[in-house]
Amino acid sequence: MTEKKLIGVDLGGTTIKFAILTADGDIQQKWSMETNVLADGQMIIPDIIDSIKHHLKMYEMKADQFDGIGLGSPGTINFKEGTIKGAYNLNWTDSVYPVRDIEEGTGIPVTIENDANVAALGERWKGAGNNADDVVFVTLGTGVGGGIIAGGNLLHGANGAAGEIGHITVDPHGFLCTCGKRGCLETIASATGIVHVARDRAGEYAGDSELKAMLDDGQDISAKDVFDLAKKNDDLALIVADYVCDSLGFALANIANSLNPKYVVIGGGVSAAGDFLLDKVNKAMRVNEFATIKDSTELRLASLGNGAGVIGAASLIKMK
Repeated sequence: MTEKKLIGVDLGGTTIKFAILTADGDIQQKWSMETNVLADGQMIIPDIIDSIKHHLKMYEMKADQFDGIGLGSPGTINFKEGTIKGAYNLNWTDSVYPVRDIEEGTGIPVTIENDANVAALGERWKGAGNNADDVVFVTLGTGVGGGIIAGGNLLHGANGAAGEIGHITVDPHGFLCTCGKRGCLETIASATGIVHVARDRAGEYAGDSELKAMLDDGQDISAKDVFDLAKKNDDLALIVADYVCDSLGFALANIANSLNPKYVVIGGGVSAAGDFLLDKVNKAMRVNEFATIKDSTELRLASLGNGAGVIGAASLIKMK
């Protein structure tokens, strides 16, 4: 008997990614489409249904060849009701019903999960997490997100907020976060946070620095600019990079001390800084970990890139 296949859907504010995968998580077909957020995002779910049906027809496949569809989405998810609410980058303020609607539209069972969590599941299953039972994933993008897998299970918490790594406080007197607290990791280690740190430190810096000159000239800079210059030993850029990596390492060490994962995996756009970032964060982690954690927890860079979401979404079907 032929093993049934999986469909993974990664729903983002600008793009919806799709993939057809084997039961072992190998991508066989993939495609994407623009996310239509007009009219309060009312076309998003119909677009997903139409796209899946169109591609199944194109590949001469039928609904009964699939075990299910896994969907990763922003917003607050009610797992019991199969609803998503408050996905503001999709213009979903009120509850939408993707499980009900996509199941009715395709004839295939649907499972949903938060988008940061599905990225964590993807890296755990087919990426740097090496399919271990205990993995922490942190994504450094516009914000800082994450997902925690403990004992093979994704942690949701009492109100679905487990894994909000970006809101760990690393400096109680630090920058104000969008959440209302001060000194959240997100205000320091996200792409926007790194730029904020650079501008703040530049105001106090009087030495010779290309980064300082760029900022004083009113140029827009990015997190990539900061790390590229730090790799060239730009003094101000190194000050910023060290503060960012020390803060991230401090936060991740405390997570590791609490959970003792096999792997802590760093992904997201900022992780493109590569081994330079990894080495600095790892050094800061080691300083703040106790001996048992140092011996058993390994820091790694994510390996799946943009594919983590669809792979992780598909893995939801295997976890049911």
